[in-house]
Amino acid sequence: MGINFQRLGVLIRKEVTQLLRDRRALAFMLGLPLLQLFLYAYAVNTTVYHIPMAVVDQSQDAKSRAFIQALVNSQYFDYTRAMQNENEVITAIDNGQVKAGLIIPPNFATNTDRGTASVLMLLDGSDSASVTSGYSGASLVAQNFSLGLISEQVVRKTGYHSPSQLTAAGLPIVTSTRVLYNPDMIDIWFLLPGLVGMLLQTLAVQQAALIMVRDRELGTIEQILVTPTRPIELVLSKMIPLLVLCLLALGVIVALGVFWFGVPFHGSLFLYFWLSLLFIGSSLGLGMLVSVRATTQRQAQQSALATMMFGLLLSGMIYPRQAMPLIPKLIGDILPMTYFIRISRGIFTRGVGVSFVWQDALTLAVYGTIIVLIVARTFKKRLD
Repeated sequence: MGINFQRLGVLIRKEVTQLLRDRRALAFMLGLPLLQLFLYAYAVNTTVYHIPMAVVDQSQDAKSRAFIQALVNSQYFDYTRAMQNENEVITAIDNGQVKAGLIIPPNFATNTDRGTASVLMLLDGSDSASVTSGYSGASLVAQNFSLGLISEQVVRKTGYHSPSQLTAAGLPIVTSTRVLYNPDMIDIWFLLPGLVGMLLQTLAVQQAALIMVRDRELGTIEQILVTPTRPIELVLSKMIPLLVLCLLALGVIVALGVFWFGVPFHGSLFLYFWLSLLFIGSSLGLGMLVSVRATTQRQAQQSALATMMFGLLLSGMIYPRQAMPLIPKLIGDILPMTYFIRISRGIFTRGVGVSFVWQDALTLAVYGTIIVLIVARTFKKRLD
């Protein structure tokens, strides 16, 4: 006996009426992903600039001052105070007055001419973002400063001034690096394609996890049970309105990402829409499975929260899956977000076609079909 589409349409109209009746809850459903988008986009920035820095300049010569200025000009560091020794710098870091300290030993200019100069950079290890940015910035500035000094020495000794002459005179090998798709290394360009998946899965799982339990607590399930409605029809009638709601949220998130945050969309919008549809359906199915297994709304919320936490940590959005042990990797494999992040990054950032994402797309299609059937069967058993 197949699905009765007339009966399914009646059930869908009932669910849509319930959604539209509670306008406050509907506004919360649509507003929460947008709020999360702005919070993540503006707050999650892994590159830290203008790190407050204390300086101990024991050399006090032109080259030491030039090196300090090079660090300031990089915008990674702000020269906030001068100190006398290393202990004062450590005390300032302990008190939270600065995040970094630069110690330049005596005879810096003489040692740079000899090629034996060294400086000490102290970083606040309690702040991982400052450590990463400070270490990268200091290393880059020191490398460029050293190459500049070598160039000056070659000019003085040989009289060569053009880059080709300097290279021929024996400068180190020049390595050119080009970052594809995000040449300026803008954090939001890296973040947004994965953030789309996280926000959609959060919305889909959270709302689907509550919908069946809420009806059971309100007693509306008993009213439906007296009709000839089949479990698969009931499950689909609750998923389809939420599917439309999630697609609306997807459109708003992508539009804000492209037009507000300036993240370029390189791929096919048509392909992205249909693969997002598969992902949303799979996430709704996962939320419905949580819903039919839970007995109270609190239990459903706790299960949905655990699902979102695993998705955030194990899907590859933040931490690379290649470095994960086998067990966390297997847990990530049962989450639809894992497959959609690869699809989203491929289409959104690299502009790839279906030939590059078909395996993840097929996995989501099979996943969604299987989990909806499992939900219908589980719901039927619980009714029996």
